[in-house]
Amino acid sequence: MSTDRTFTPRDLNASEYVRELFQPPDNAAILVRNRSTGHTVQTISKAETIASPGFQTWLTNQSASGYDVFMGMNPIKEGAFSRTKGNIKDIRHVYLDLDKKGDQALEAIRNSPEVPPPNFVLDTSPGKHQVVWKVSGFSQDEAESLLHSLANKFGGDLAATDSTRVLRLPGFPNHKLPEEFIVQARQESDAVYTLRDFTIDEDSPETPRHFGEAQERRRTVPSEHKSQSEHDWAYAKRALARGDDPEIVIQRITDYRSDDKDDPSYYARHTVMKARADLQQRSTVTKEQSIPSPIIDHTH
Repeated sequence: MSTDRTFTPRDLNASEYVRELFQPPDNAAILVRNRSTGHTVQTISKAETIASPGFQTWLTNQSASGYDVFMGMNPIKEGAFSRTKGNIKDIRHVYLDLDKKGDQALEAIRNSPEVPPPNFVLDTSPGKHQVVWKVSGFSQDEAESLLHSLANKFGGDLAATDSTRVLRLPGFPNHKLPEEFIVQARQESDAVYTLRDFTIDEDSPETPRHFGEAQERRRTVPSEHKSQSEHDWAYAKRALARGDDPEIVIQRITDYRSDDKDDPSYYARHTVMKARADLQQRSTVTKEQSIPSPIIDHTH
């Protein structure tokens, strides 16, 4: 984690928020949607362009015509024209959409020892919030598994657990509501977090079954979400990467899958051993890539 300990929380307008999320040359997705007509427009532009007065004026005009304004939370590859997983350049943010008991969930996040302080908190409607952390060093699988666990842990929207997600842009009204509500954003930290700063277990053998609604909510997750086996695999890799004892990881997965596997112990050990081998292989490749090529002296 890197941070400025003297940071003072502040409110952000749309341009300031964009500049905090992205570097000027980053490509980012803006989406505007009219709930009444269903008409949607998406554009991929440089962050510096999106933050500019001209672009903000265009968004203001769209909003005045009944469009809600959203922004993709991760940068898009150069030359890409759509917001697909394959077009995500890298993971810069993880987030939660707190659409149920939002005030209570936000308080739980702020008091939790398992997650670091959020970078941004958006008030999207009375009692509902979106929470954003700035991160680095995450793969898409790691980010999405963590997003899923965060949603389970704190009661977030399980549909908002993919790396291509768009969240609301502050300074514009939420047209979903009968009375006007302007989305507000507050920056509460300038830290940049890594995997080790989130000690909550991904889709975890510990987390979801500790919450009353978790099992019912998991049945309602859209079909495009990862299977539980894929989440087990991602959890095992993350736990091993942060130094957890493999036998403890095996036991956690065994206990967690005891209700839906004929031989949960074998399944858990197989998953963890494969994850361990994958991490070792990646480590070897990384080391080989970091070894400089030999310099051949042609002077003799």
